[in-house]
Formats: sequence, structure tokens, C-alpha cells
Amino acid sequence: AAAHNGTAGSATVAGTPAPARPPATPEGMALAYGSLVLMALLPIFFGALRSVSCAKSKNSSEMPETITSRDAARFPIVASCTLLGLYLFFKIFSQEYINLLLSMYFFVLGILALSHTISPVMNRFFPANFPNKQYQLLFTQGSGENKEEIVNYEFDTKDLVCLALSSIVGVWYLLRKHWIANNLFGLAFSLNGVELLHLNNVSTGCILLGGLFIYDVFWVFGTNVMVTVAKSFEAPIKLVFPQDLLEKGLEADNFAMLGLGDIVIPGIFIALLLRFDISLKKNTHTYFYTSFVAYIFGLGLTIFIMHIFKHAQPALLYLVPACIGFPLLVALAKGEVTEMFSYESSAEILPHTPRLTHFPTVSGSPASLADSMQQKPSCPRRRRQKSPSAM
Repeated sequence: AAAHNGTAGSATVAGTPAPARPPATPEGMALAYGSLVLMALLPIFFGALRSVSCAKSKNSSEMPETITSRDAARFPIVASCTLLGLYLFFKIFSQEYINLLLSMYFFVLGILALSHTISPVMNRFFPANFPNKQYQLLFTQGSGENKEEIVNYEFDTKDLVCLALSSIVGVWYLLRKHWIANNLFGLAFSLNGVELLHLNNVSTGCILLGGLFIYDVFWVFGTNVMVTVAKSFEAPIKLVFPQDLLEKGLEADNFAMLGLGDIVIPGIFIALLLRFDISLKKNTHTYFYTSFVAYIFGLGLTIFIMHIFKHAQPALLYLVPACIGFPLLVALAKGEVTEMFSYESSAEILPHTPRLTHFPTVSGSPASLADSMQQKPSCPRRRRQKSPSAM
């Protein structure tokens, strides 16, 4: 269980009282923090690259969900309500039963997310003569002219193999709650979030990051809600790495943690800057690399401050100024501020880009980062899911 969004600090699993344990060694802490930073960078880097391929898709059913300025403004409010609701649930109802339901929920989403993540890699290992058959899962409501598709999911034999492999990780997580299985699901959720959730322009990104900056600071420093939920929440919504790995091996249990919201939220902004770089047609990725370095700086500063003050830190407090400020300074130096803020990501895809209809929540809340993946699980293949409540 994560300590809270943005903390790379130790906490207990499933919210149980922390037993007396020796402090982590400097070597163990360095290994844990370094591993967390590396794991955070992987989904951002590869998710951003995959977001470019996804954005170039010609079929509207294969396109990512686009976050508009209206969505961005509502996002912190929805996330706050979800976080507070979970806090009340954990206070009123049995933590054991709630986590059982959440485990089943994330078991299904985790398998789908991990399968989608490994599918492009696995396809390279299948022989050319592999018997690959096509399948379609169709679910409709009504009849005749009123018949409406609810789910229209197309897949093939290779996808079934990926699902089978992902299911092994899912069962491992469900039975053991092992930190490695947790990280595999967490990385898959993060990569899917960065790949499939697109900001339509830089202004929207600033609104989203600015709103969640206030959200993160308030719920971490202003109340104990974030920390309480994070300690009680048993789901792969965070990346963890043991600080006592060198002493206890794979059975280590003194974890450093980082919430997925601290990866996905800056990640979708960094992916937007990569698409902006490509739109400039200068064969350089200046803004992408600048924001990437800014993320490393912000996350490193978070860990440093937390280590100095021995207190939970909201990572977005440091990540947001860095990820917005560094690229903006570069744009000012190059005289490209106007181009940056006039760039419309959705305009380069199709004029009618699907809007975000489900709000993935961040930091100690059930991060439904695979909602978009459920609707459009893959760019290379037509897979869609319609919702009657879609905007």
C-alpha cells in the first residue's frame, strides 16, 4: 500500500501498524530511490513514443481519449471527491472486504493493461507461420433499428497468448500481493495512461497540472486523508521498491513508494511536448528531452526533501513547476512561446477527437487508468467499446 501520492517513503502493507524495524541502510535507500526513479521514467519515455504512433492512427475507433480544458478543470474536483469518498469508506466499512473487491477489480484491469503493454513486444517473437486467427466479441442491446453496440472487441490468437501471460502475473498478484507483480501492473497502468490519455494543447496541460498541484499539496499537507487512504488502499496504484532488499532479498517488506499519479500526470504533458516537437518538423526533440530532464530533477528533489525532513511529500509540488517551467524557459529562449501555446494536438489527428469520458483518479485513489484502454485497448487493431453515457 502506498504511503501517499508522491511519497517515496516507507509504509506498511495493508495499513497495519508498523512493527519496530531497524532503519534502512544508506545503500538500501539509494537502491530503492534509484529504482523508483528508473521505473517512473520507463513508462513516461515509452508511453510518449507510443502516444505518437497512437495519435497518427487513421481510424477514429483507434484514437486515444483527449483531455480538454473543461476536463482538466474538473479533474482535481473529481479526484478530491473520489479520495474523500474512499477515506469515508475505509473509516466506516471493513478494510478487508473493500480491499478484496478492489483486488478483483484491479486484477481484471491489470491483466488487460499488461496484455496491451506487452503485445507489441511479444508480436516480434511469434514465427511468421504462427496460426493467427481473428476473433470478435460483440455485445449489443435492443433489436432491429434500435440495436446498439455496447462492446465490439476484436482480437486474435496472439492477443490471447498475451492475455494468458498477463493472467499468470494477475494470479500471482492476487494470491501473494508480491511487490514485483504490483510493479508490473503499475508500470502497465502508467504506460497505458501516458499513451492513451492525450492533452489537446499546452494550455490544457497547464490547467491540469496546476489544479493537481493544489490538490496534491492540500490533501498531503492540509489533512491526513491522503496518507490514511494510501496506507489502507491495497491495489497496484503505486510503484514500490524495498529498502531492505540487500538484507532480506525478494521477501523484503520495508518499501519506498511512488504513486502512479506522479508518473501519469506529468507523463501526458511530456508526451504532448514530444508531439509538439514532431509538429515543428525540425528533427529535434528539444522540448521532450527538456521536460524529461525536468521530471528527473523534480522527482529527485522530492526524494531529497523527503529524506531531509522525514515527512511525506507531494511530488507534484516539485514536478509541476519543473515540467512546466523548464520547457517554457526553452521556448522563451528560442522565441517559440506562441507556437507552443497555439499547437493543437487533436487538430493533427482528426477534427472530431473523442473526449475523455472517464476520469482516472490519482494518488491513493482507484486509478482507473485502464478505462481508456478498455475502450480502445490497442492502436494497431480496431477495438472499441461504446458507452451510453459517453459525452
